Amino acid sequence: MAKKGILLVNLGSPKSTEVEDVKTYLDEFLMDEKVIDYRWFFRTLLVRGIILKTRPQKSAEAYKTVWTEDGSPLIVITQQIQKKLQKLVDVPVEIGMRYAEPSIQAGIQKLVDQGVTDIVLFPLYPQYAMSTTETVIDKAEEVRKAFFPQTRISYVQPFYNREIYINCLAESIREKLPENFDALQFSYHGVPERHLYKTDPTHTCNLNDCCSRESNPSHQFCYRHQCFKTTELVLAKLGLPRDKAIISFQSRLGKDKWIEPYTDATLANLPKNGVKNLAIVCPAFVSDCLETLEEISVEGKEHFLHAGGENFHYIPCLNDEDHWIEVVKTLCEEKMNDFYLV
Repeated sequence: MAKKGILLVNLGSPKSTEVEDVKTYLDEFLMDEKVIDYRWFFRTLLVRGIILKTRPQKSAEAYKTVWTEDGSPLIVITQQIQKKLQKLVDVPVEIGMRYAEPSIQAGIQKLVDQGVTDIVLFPLYPQYAMSTTETVIDKAEEVRKAFFPQTRISYVQPFYNREIYINCLAESIREKLPENFDALQFSYHGVPERHLYKTDPTHTCNLNDCCSRESNPSHQFCYRHQCFKTTELVLAKLGLPRDKAIISFQSRLGKDKWIEPYTDATLANLPKNGVKNLAIVCPAFVSDCLETLEEISVEGKEHFLHAGGENFHYIPCLNDEDHWIEVVKTLCEEKMNDFYLV
């Protein structure tokens, strides 16, 4: 008899803040062809010949600033989500990380060991991107075919425009907004522009104007459009005018052209344009991590204040808020119905 289970999948994190552990993590992460999409030879030359010579030391120092007594904040928060969700559902819930441990394979194995045959796998990314949702699904399918061929997996799709998610995100932001702010900045994780074209099987993506169209075939695969749509819908729920919001993209790597505007450059220019009191949120992440706790709330704050800003207010991710756990539950239960349709 079929038995269902849930696997929550997040990005992953180094085992510790030791340089060697960070190096091991970065090697797996950056050698993924969905992250750095060069041919294997050139990717190896770049990652192992250049980046891993210096970046692990710098990244290790950054991780030390956000590390908790229980370990990586991203791992800890994902575990907290798991525990809260487990109290709301009557099927086993496990976690897996795309990179490092606990791996996707380990998460599936834990479910299989409990007799699970049908898995709802939830990539914890609101928007679709080659380097997030797509690589998680590819890895999970690779693992399933190699080690669990009898197991069925149904994937929760990107939820960037789902009303239950938008209501949850907007309410979370509303509760944390300062009383006075000049602008609310939405800082999304960046991706190279070429990724937008690579993930578009419809070949209708056009960076000039298609993201702002009401509909376009590429929208279901377009990360940039989905970021804009999330922002638009949240602003409507908050009752804020479009000119009160700023959209930017962070965490770019290398010299390739990434989607713009860049968060660091935007933060440096805002005070010159009259924005002295800034609130900032990172809706590409559901769990606080290095990219939010260090890159935005520490480095980003320094950029803004150094440029003449006066008040910088970082709004945390959804993390393990009860309303968000209810959203996770609903989205997972929807996908469980897929197994009845097969």
